[in-house]
Amino acid sequence: MHRRAALIAVLSTGFAAACADMSMQHIQSKETILEETLKNYAATIRWGDMLQAQAFVDPAYRQAHPLSDLDMQRYRQVQVTAYNDQPAAPLNENEVAQTVEIGLVNVNTQGARSIVDHQVWKYDEKQKHWWLMTGLPDITRHN
Repeated sequence: MHRRAALIAVLSTGFAAACADMSMQHIQSKETILEETLKNYAATIRWGDMLQAQAFVDPAYRQAHPLSDLDMQRYRQVQVTAYNDQPAAPLNENEVAQTVEIGLVNVNTQGARSIVDHQVWKYDEKQKHWWLMTGLPDITRHN
C-alpha cells in the first residue's frame, strides 16, 4: 500500500511540474522565445544540418527561394567550424537584426574561410514564433 501511495505522489508531482512547464511556455515573452530560437538556430548551423535549419526560415521566403540540389551539394561540401554571433539588435517592435561570422572548412580541399551572415528575424504575433527572413547563410560569398 505504501508503494502505491508513493507512486501516486511521484506521478502527481511529475504531472504538476509538466503542467507548470506547459503554462510557462504558453506565457513566454517574445524576448525569451527569441533567445531560444537564436540558440537553437545557432546549434543547428554549428552541426551543419541545413535541412533542419530551413525550418527556421520564413515559410514565404522558403517558397520564393527553395533550396536547389546544387545548394544542398554546396552545404555538404563545407563543415562549420565557428559560429560567432553578435547580440541581436532591435530594428522595430517585431524585428531584430543579428550579424554572425561563420567559419567554414571545405571538406574536399581543407581550405578554411569565413563568411558574415546578416540575419533579420521577424516575430509572428499570431504564431508566437520568430522567423528568419533572410534565408540560410550564403556560403558562396567571399568576404
